[in-house]
Amino acid sequence: MDSPSPHADAGEASVPAIDFRAQLNDEQYAAVTAEPGPLLVLAGAGSGKTRTLTYRVAYLLSQGVRPGEILLLTFTNKAAKEMLHRVNELTGIVPGRFWGGTFHSIGHRTLRMFGDSIGISKTFTILDAEEADSVMREVVDSADKGFFKDKTHPRPGPLHEMISLSRNTQLDLFETVKKYFPQHEEIADRLPAFAKAYADRKREQNVMDYDDLLANWLALLEQSREIADYFSHRFRHVLVDEYQDTNCLQSRIVDLISSHHRVMVVGDDAQCIYSWRGANFENIMTFPERHPGTQIHRIETNYRSTPQILALANGVLEAQPRGRHFEKNLKAARANSEKPFIVQAMDTREQANFIVQRIRGLVDEGCSLSDIAVLYRAHFQALDIQLELSRVQIPYQITSGVKFFEQAHVRDLVAMLRFVYNPTDQQAWQRIAMLLPKVGEKNAQKIHAAALDHARLLQRDFLDALGDDDVKSKVPKDAKEEWNAFALSLKQVGEDMHTKSPQAAVECAIDGWYGDYLKGAYANYLSRMDDLKSLIGFATRFSEMQEMLAQIMLLNSETSDRSVDPNEDALKLTTVHQAKGLEYSVVFLIGLAEGMFPLRRAIEAGDIEEERRLFYVAVTRARDELYLCYPKVNTKGGPAMLLTPSQFIQELDPNLYQPLRVKRQWGW
Repeated sequence: MDSPSPHADAGEASVPAIDFRAQLNDEQYAAVTAEPGPLLVLAGAGSGKTRTLTYRVAYLLSQGVRPGEILLLTFTNKAAKEMLHRVNELTGIVPGRFWGGTFHSIGHRTLRMFGDSIGISKTFTILDAEEADSVMREVVDSADKGFFKDKTHPRPGPLHEMISLSRNTQLDLFETVKKYFPQHEEIADRLPAFAKAYADRKREQNVMDYDDLLANWLALLEQSREIADYFSHRFRHVLVDEYQDTNCLQSRIVDLISSHHRVMVVGDDAQCIYSWRGANFENIMTFPERHPGTQIHRIETNYRSTPQILALANGVLEAQPRGRHFEKNLKAARANSEKPFIVQAMDTREQANFIVQRIRGLVDEGCSLSDIAVLYRAHFQALDIQLELSRVQIPYQITSGVKFFEQAHVRDLVAMLRFVYNPTDQQAWQRIAMLLPKVGEKNAQKIHAAALDHARLLQRDFLDALGDDDVKSKVPKDAKEEWNAFALSLKQVGEDMHTKSPQAAVECAIDGWYGDYLKGAYANYLSRMDDLKSLIGFATRFSEMQEMLAQIMLLNSETSDRSVDPNEDALKLTTVHQAKGLEYSVVFLIGLAEGMFPLRRAIEAGDIEEERRLFYVAVTRARDELYLCYPKVNTKGGPAMLLTPSQFIQELDPNLYQPLRVKRQWGW
């Protein structure tokens, strides 16, 4: 939104009379009409948070506050526009008269206006992600020419993500790498020099990346008392949405621009689930300490879910450690219904089969597919449900990414298996060969042709020919260092494929050259590795590689040939993170076994409380029916292992749910 003109607020805004008492429940009314001061509004799931913020803006206007004296900070422009659109409907005041938007957009506007006071030219430009990665590559190459030649080192994109997270969490780089990117701990001491060179280069070029909009806004407020005072006087009221998601920079900015303490932050500590993106749980917990005299308002009446679902959600919150959260108790506005169901399946295939059968029953009962969601902690846990839905031709949409076999890293590994099985498969060859440095489409074709000729001439196996010097001579200089490991890995996969099993071939492919490539290519290497390891379990279902590859290709042709129309009635599949803020009539939460939810990585890292909050977010997505499902046996890879129910289920009072037994005949 554009900055309001200096004359936008001449005279008081004319606001039509609004009966706030009639439009709001008691909890909302108390928060909306609270006396100005530091206000912390704890808005439980489904309690009308957006409504409360919207009416707060309208209430301030009705009390004579001018639109330009209100600053509304949100996490998406969509959220800001939606709230100000509702304010417009309530009051007739157009959105352009407010300052409202994301932290980054307001930071950008501020730096354009005042950046020169700390030496930032107003003519700066903003780098997109690709351009920022390009600058990172330049400065690292200048400082250490061989750094990116080691394929296990982070590429510019992941390197930028590591530096970005360090800036947003205010942790030093070593601690950031140790906590969030342990695969790169051995090179952590080299990163501060890269970060400094990157910052220097941006300054030389008068450019900023996304993080600079926050970091430089904070620097402006901290270094210029005059600018900080301007904000405090200009914006008599500061309102912040989703405060539990703020990082250290954002929290500090809010503190500085609301030194008058007329600030309302709205959020829910129980829904703080983004620490891996920089969100700091302590921001909301310590708000009252940083703003003495804070009034805490709790909005706990939930209009979404049945009393039985809310009772279970409250049970999740009761398991939190004392003193490490704000007490709250969701209260239902709806009539009684059935308790949530606990469903134990033998394995993930039986879990998927149960869900499909129950979905058919729900549809027969009149429920639309689009009002049913399958939620999971991590992408790899959705493999079997996707396979089963495709088999029975139930349309589905994945709202947190792409289908399992369409993910880039899964397609890479499948291409490697396809090529090893059939070395004349040019498409599979090109996909994996082009992962090597400086190997493009034409290079890949030349190398393949040379290896084919060499193999025919000497009557050798194609995979053996890849390691010969005549073939290696066609490889670009930048890829030569990796070539031996690349060719050897393909040969080893081939040996396992022909003498052992599809499972052994998949394990070999993951452990070889591609596993090292993956480590440097993606910042979320660990979660992508989990996806690939789930293919080991998938491979155990086949005795022949041909059968496995055919199954994958048939599945892809069934799901990729047509894209699901967003308006089509289709089941929703999504991670719990991506489901936050959404709601569905029926929710199936799958994989609720220890090590799956909570994830084993989170258990080992001591991040159980964030996992518990994630579980709370998941169960509060359901309006009418909730199914908590877990497999008894893990078949992800290696020998089958017995699983125990998630500790989050074991912590619950058994009276809060009812068991639903899955019969071996796929009934219940």
